Amino acid sequence: MANLETYFKKSQPLDDYIENMTVNKDNVLSIYNAFTPPSTDDRIGQLKDRPYSKVLVISEDWCGDAMMNLPILKHISESLQLEVRVFHRDEDTDLIDQYLTNGTARSIPIFIFMNDQFEQVSVWGPRAREAQDYVTQLRAEKLPNKEAPDYNDKEKEVHHEIATKYKSGSELWNQVYDSIISKLML
Repeated sequence: MANLETYFKKSQPLDDYIENMTVNKDNVLSIYNAFTPPSTDDRIGQLKDRPYSKVLVISEDWCGDAMMNLPILKHISESLQLEVRVFHRDEDTDLIDQYLTNGTARSIPIFIFMNDQFEQVSVWGPRAREAQDYVTQLRAEKLPNKEAPDYNDKEKEVHHEIATKYKSGSELWNQVYDSIISKLML
């Protein structure tokens, strides 16, 4: 199994990844342009003294969570001068299998924060707690049992509703920002 340095060097720089997106590029750029990190967050200054220098992102273009989280990470990485590279989850599942959600799910995005020696310092993802709560509640309210004949149609409706919230949810964007920063402060 390859180490984090190997995966990092095989990955795309974040700006190249965004430029080559075919599914969520416009939404990523729209969120990036609409989101403004808090200018009075003292934690950014504190984090500049931490050993973070690189972020390896595990993602895929079609992922709604990545659509919302990547633009916020981009702002954070610019503030902290972090080099961010994106590895396609489905290209080599050995990497994502080291970061399974709840021990079973290959959920994305995963942000692996590293030092200059490519050693993992912190990991964040795939969602902020508030986003997870929103998704869990919406699914509980709107999805029938998986055996229901209209399950697939209802699931598409739920995914559309989640994507709509992610694209316009400035409160959610701030919660994602706070979640990532808080994780880095540990």
